[in-house]
Amino acid sequence: MAISKPADSAWTGMVPVDDTALAVTDTGGPGRPVVYLNGAYADQRPWRPVISELGSGWRHITYDERARGRSKRSADYSFEACVRDVDAVLAARGVDRPLLVGWSYGAVVAVHWADRNPDRVLGAVSVAGAVPYGLTGEDGRERIRRLFRRMRLLMPLVRTLGLTAQMTADQHAEVNIELNEIAAALATVLDRVTYPVRYVLATGAGLGGSQEEMEQARASLDPVLARNPNLRVSAKVASSHSHILRKDFRAVAEAVRETAAAHDRDGSSSQ
Repeated sequence: MAISKPADSAWTGMVPVDDTALAVTDTGGPGRPVVYLNGAYADQRPWRPVISELGSGWRHITYDERARGRSKRSADYSFEACVRDVDAVLAARGVDRPLLVGWSYGAVVAVHWADRNPDRVLGAVSVAGAVPYGLTGEDGRERIRRLFRRMRLLMPLVRTLGLTAQMTADQHAEVNIELNEIAAALATVLDRVTYPVRYVLATGAGLGGSQEEMEQARASLDPVLARNPNLRVSAKVASSHSHILRKDFRAVAEAVRETAAAHDRDGSSSQ
């Protein structure tokens, strides 16, 4: 099995993959590599409080997904493309055994990538994501499309905050529709987990979802938690889905530490 190679110094640059290139930042150093996977439309900036809280004892790798942040546009914004992008970033930075930390969409990417590479992952932290619940069917798809049509005039402004992509409203909607369908079938993936996964769950309402609906989404995780002891809730926090990294970064950082400790304690394969 390959070993992650420490980067001697910090690095920022572009990593080519398929028809695009991803903007990547690697703090370098000998610490355990942590790869951060963003929300569906966000860039890497929201991770800054978590990275600051964890400090320099870790090697932090962040990147902007296709058409997000400083990354280039693509003809393919599918979920499968996002999973491939994880491999591209790991290969470019010489990392073979990361600890994955995903927020929302990124949490689903994390558990799917780990499901395909269970011997290559140290563990995963899911921040307000990777619960087996989603809006599906034609009613669900139309609801998502209406939401993004209403938001289309605000998107250029919100993009300056790193919270929307260089995509049309329709492309944003299709990314969300695909995510909901994948999330609705996530229980099968979570049942197979053999590495430590820790959840940080937001308890506030989310964009496009009521408080009641968010509670239903979180409750969908309970049967999986009961079946698989490798999955645990590290914290439930008061903030909303959108604000969790800004307001509850300490809880996220603590979940990262807890996941790494669980990996070491349980005698999993070392780096």
